Amino acid sequence: MTRVGIVSWPGSDARATARAVRLAGGEPVDLPHDAPDLGDVAAVVLPGGAVCPEASALWPALAAAAADGLPVLGVGEGFTALCAAGLLPGEVVSHDGALTCRDETLRVETRDTVWTCSLDQGQTVTLPVVTASVRYVADGDTLARLEGASQVVLRRPDADATGSAYGIAGLTNERGNVVGLLGRPDLAVEALTGPSEDGRAFFTSGLTFVLAAS
Repeated sequence: MTRVGIVSWPGSDARATARAVRLAGGEPVDLPHDAPDLGDVAAVVLPGGAVCPEASALWPALAAAAADGLPVLGVGEGFTALCAAGLLPGEVVSHDGALTCRDETLRVETRDTVWTCSLDQGQTVTLPVVTASVRYVADGDTLARLEGASQVVLRRPDADATGSAYGIAGLTNERGNVVGLLGRPDLAVEALTGPSEDGRAFFTSGLTFVLAAS
């Protein structure tokens, strides 16, 4: 069974992410943010719930592994952490500080990543957003590069709803192995508890890629 490291830190919602990994057929492995290395995991997920400390001891090992092609997914505040650590460009910022809990319908812009290879370009997914009201921002050159290289993964069809640049709700790095999502796919894996089961496809994508590459 594919071992997936779930980075945990105070306040993070690692339990929900671990459940999503199990439902997708993987084995979740607790990976404390202050661990000295990644162990023997085949992929890593940074959950939402709270922003990971920027001084985390795990960052150097995670950055090195991601540069070598390790699949890394950040959801909710996990996306914020990936930007803060420089694994993804730009930043995710709060624009009013109010806590929100809502479902958003987002459009898949590319399937050419480890974490979206089981989805179709142009399809819509419904994911919960459980965070302070946030938006993605970057300078003009960065945004032009992201658009030109098809690095936007998810987009809000109504870009004016939050002020996120170009309606961006998800990004990938140039290699396609690191992905950050504003929404929480781990909270949309079962019809009984989520607004949809759309989120499960992100985790099955990652596991399918790892198995195919092994």
